Amino acid sequence: MQPSLHKACQPLAVMVGEWRGSGIGDYPGIEKFEYLEEIVFSHVGKPFLTYSQKTKTPSDGQPLHSEQGFLRVIDDTTLEMVIAQPTGIIEAHNGFYAANPKSCVVNLESTQVASTATAKPVEQVRRLLRIEDNRLTYDLSMAAVGEPMQHHLEASLERVKPE
Repeated sequence: MQPSLHKACQPLAVMVGEWRGSGIGDYPGIEKFEYLEEIVFSHVGKPFLTYSQKTKTPSDGQPLHSEQGFLRVIDDTTLEMVIAQPTGIIEAHNGFYAANPKSCVVNLESTQVASTATAKPVEQVRRLLRIEDNRLTYDLSMAAVGEPMQHHLEASLERVKPE
C-alpha cells in the first residue's frame, strides 16, 4: 500500500505521477537532436519526492540518457534537488517553487556539480520546470565542456498516469 504524501510535499502534489513526451536538444559541438522522454515523480511518505528520468531515440527506441534524484521541500517556496547520472555527474540544486493544485513552476540552479574522473566536465546547470493542464514542460541550460551557460534541452510531456 502506498503511504500518504508527506505534508511538506503537499504543495507539489501536482507533480506526482508519470509523464511522457518528447524534446529537442542542442549544444555547441553536437548536432541538434530529438528524443522521447519519460519522467516519474513519486514519493515514499517522507518529506521529499523521488525523481526518475529516461530518454530514448524516436527512430529505434535506443536509450540515450537517464538520471535519478530527490526533490526536497525546504519551506513554502524553497527546494533542494540532488540528481545522479550514470555518466558520472552529480548535481546539487537550490531553488524555489510556486504551486497550486493545478499548476506548478520550479526553478532550480546548481550549487555544486561533481563528477567522476571519466565524466565530461559540467560546471553549472539550470532547470526550469512548469506544469499546467496536465502538461509538464522544461528548459535546461548548462555550462559544460568549456562553453558558457546556455540552452541545452527543452521538452513537453503529458501526464499518462497519476500516482
